Amino acid sequence: MSRLVTLAAISACYFIFAILLNSVGTVILQSINSFEISKVQASTLEGFKDLPIAIVSFLVAAYIPRIGYKVALLVGLIAVTAASIATPMIANFMVIKLLFASIGAAFALVKVSVYSIIGQISDSEKSHSSTLNTVEGIFMVGSLTGYWLFSYFIDTSNLQSLSWLNVYYVLAAMLVITAALVVFAPIKPVQHANKKTHFTAEFIAMLKMSYQPLALIFIVSVFLYVLIEQGISTWLPTFNRETLLLPVDISVQMTSIFAASLAVGRLLAGQILKHVNWYRFLQVCILGMAALIIGILPLTQGIEAREITSLSSLPLAAYLLPLIGLLMAPMYPVFTSFMLSSLDTEKHAPMTGLIVVFSALGGTTGSIITGSVFEFFDGQTAFYLSLIPMLGVFLTLRGFRTVTARVSQ
Repeated sequence: MSRLVTLAAISACYFIFAILLNSVGTVILQSINSFEISKVQASTLEGFKDLPIAIVSFLVAAYIPRIGYKVALLVGLIAVTAASIATPMIANFMVIKLLFASIGAAFALVKVSVYSIIGQISDSEKSHSSTLNTVEGIFMVGSLTGYWLFSYFIDTSNLQSLSWLNVYYVLAAMLVITAALVVFAPIKPVQHANKKTHFTAEFIAMLKMSYQPLALIFIVSVFLYVLIEQGISTWLPTFNRETLLLPVDISVQMTSIFAASLAVGRLLAGQILKHVNWYRFLQVCILGMAALIIGILPLTQGIEAREITSLSSLPLAAYLLPLIGLLMAPMYPVFTSFMLSSLDTEKHAPMTGLIVVFSALGGTTGSIITGSVFEFFDGQTAFYLSLIPMLGVFLTLRGFRTVTARVSQ
């Protein structure tokens, strides 16, 4: 029962932060409408979200075991609750930037803690992989929920209305409930945390981990993967609105197909990988992603404005493009599980810090590049560029297999 309560608490944390983090695409679209800013200006929101994730993870990941995972989770939840309440009360773009900065900083604490707690409650590599895929699947369910929650507050009759900001009162209430669940969860203190060890020594030990061949290839793979995922997910609502010419609320709702695809893909992958070779499986996934981009984007050319009266009125590409999430989904959990399972439990927190740092940098890079190309060229060109990092992941995949095989010998 204690394991179940702990799993529920960390899943709830991941669920609410999935809504907050993955709302950035919706908030970018709404900020362009409500605050009349450019796409390049709006793309900075990804940086305000991801750079604090990277900085906080880089600086404190090795220290989190000392203060305790429960304390770290509660600090993150309380900080974002305060920022969420302030956002609709002040209602300007600068406050939204600060909101995402707080979300990013808090998520760094949450992700390092959650990944480390998973190591505590897992007694085998198979158990670790299964639990990690489940929690990541719940993260995608949260992302899916967020698109519909935000679309409910959008005033389609007045695109400059700020009524959509009221969603943050609902999110603040959800954060309070999650914090209460964490308080009652029997999250174990870290027995091996040596408080006599100087923080600088722990920090240097974390940096040294990145020089290991397996860690280095893993970091490159994660960076490129997140660059692809965030580039697509962040700008898909704007792509739906400006390229497919869908209404704003439907543009946001259709993006939920991408989140649903990621959730289903990760849950299915957990079962498929029990029966097939992970390397061949991920190769097929990457090739399938490239095929979808090449095959579907031509369908988005020359679409004319039309009245949307039913789901059948939507362009076919609105349904097909988000399905890339099915093929994209397995890669991140597989890479992460292999990496963490190869380490002793006490090294999970510092390694998770490195994972979060390079995930954040990849997300920011992907969003800014996609947004800039979107601004100066068009949406199709922006999404075609995702083929370049896909090739990079395909190449690093081979190196990842070679080094993991060597480590396991």
